[in-house]
Amino acid sequence: MEARSLVFNRVSKELVGIALIAMFLFLLFFVDFTSLANLHKNIPQEWLNVNTVFLSIIFEAIPFILLGVIVSSFIQVFVTEDMIQKVMPKSPIVAMIPAVFVGVLFPMCECVIIPIVRRLIQKGLPLHVGIVILLSAPIMNPVVFLSTVYAFQKNDYVVYARFGITILVALFIGLIVYYCYRERNVLKDVEVSVQTSKKKSWKDVMNQTVDEFFDTGKYLLIGAFLASVFQTFFDRNVLDAVAHNEVIAPFIMMGFGYVLSICSAADAFIAASFGHVFSVKALLAFLVFGPMLDMKNTLMLFAYFQKKFVFFLMGIVIVSVYTILQIIML
Repeated sequence: MEARSLVFNRVSKELVGIALIAMFLFLLFFVDFTSLANLHKNIPQEWLNVNTVFLSIIFEAIPFILLGVIVSSFIQVFVTEDMIQKVMPKSPIVAMIPAVFVGVLFPMCECVIIPIVRRLIQKGLPLHVGIVILLSAPIMNPVVFLSTVYAFQKNDYVVYARFGITILVALFIGLIVYYCYRERNVLKDVEVSVQTSKKKSWKDVMNQTVDEFFDTGKYLLIGAFLASVFQTFFDRNVLDAVAHNEVIAPFIMMGFGYVLSICSAADAFIAASFGHVFSVKALLAFLVFGPMLDMKNTLMLFAYFQKKFVFFLMGIVIVSVYTILQIIML
């Protein structure tokens, strides 16, 4: 029955692909698009702006999503459970320390990291270690470091505080996840193939990549659309009214980072543009929270992890980032 279901799913995907190609060819050869040349003049400017922002998010994220699913597929095909166990430190607490610096050696943004961490957890990586990597890697990244240095050339404190607070938050949340979840499975029920001596090939990687790319891509599209609508219609003058409130401003900037869904390699420039309005504490809330949790990667988390765990993780990320910022920057 299971084999029949897999064959049916594969045939269904192939039929969908053929139908899409047929539709494209029909539109290409039989539909006159010249009459639509002036259609944009009848569309409100706000929705044209939504389209522009939406496409910019998609074009920015897709290369990284593709990289992430390729790496994830490589792990699925070529990395065995025994390999994971051999490289893991025996102590569950000590294992979090090298995990927080994974992004330094393997630069990855928040779009890339979720499918990779999901696959590593399937292969035997402890959940709390995977969460440390998921939260820290998008920020503990040489590209992000350089972009932050460039954006805040006159304020080195922001640069080093961003990375220091990221380490503290990731390790703290890793400890909470370890003590609350231990060995519990929080991944959604998906097929997990245990690697055996069967010969593996790059064809397997490509097949896995295609499946995972389309599974992930739909959540990217939804998240990008919601973020683009917010960016277009939200009145930024509202931010000015609370910018100098040290209690509320960090929350506001965390929310702003969540809905903007900007890649961590570029968010420092957005934060710097608010430097004349918001305090350093609020800017750091934006720079630390946004890469850890934004609209598009929340949808991807719901795709791979159980809902209860995702809500739990979202809650402790919000509380941890805000609390640690308030303590450090009293």
